[in-house]
Amino acid sequence: MRQWISRLLIGLVTAWNLQAAFAFIFSPDGFVRAYELSGVPGEAAIRGVGVLFLMWNMPYLFALANPVRYRLALTLSLLMQLTGLIGETFIYFTLPAGHDLLGNSILRFIAFDGVGLILLTIVWIAGKDNTS
Repeated sequence: MRQWISRLLIGLVTAWNLQAAFAFIFSPDGFVRAYELSGVPGEAAIRGVGVLFLMWNMPYLFALANPVRYRLALTLSLLMQLTGLIGETFIYFTLPAGHDLLGNSILRFIAFDGVGLILLTIVWIAGKDNTS
């Protein structure tokens, strides 16, 4: 039962990440303004970030398949989530005044990555019992 709860929590984080990836790849026009970009170059940049999201989610998929067997993938996913949260927070706090729309977009990433980090940490701690 614990493994299914772990999979559910990992699945939530993975689904959020993949939803963002696909939205960025297939509907970049909905995001260019939020990141103070425009036109074809802006859409290409947003699509590129979506592709990066897909790349970054590979360890999450292994952790989702079996969080005990692929504990290293879970650990890497947790570290990637933490790195994202730290990086986004740094970017947010170094934005100059007058970039409210951009700041709000970054705050959404901070919120999602913060919740994701909490969920993955719960799974990681719960899985420690299975590694001995």
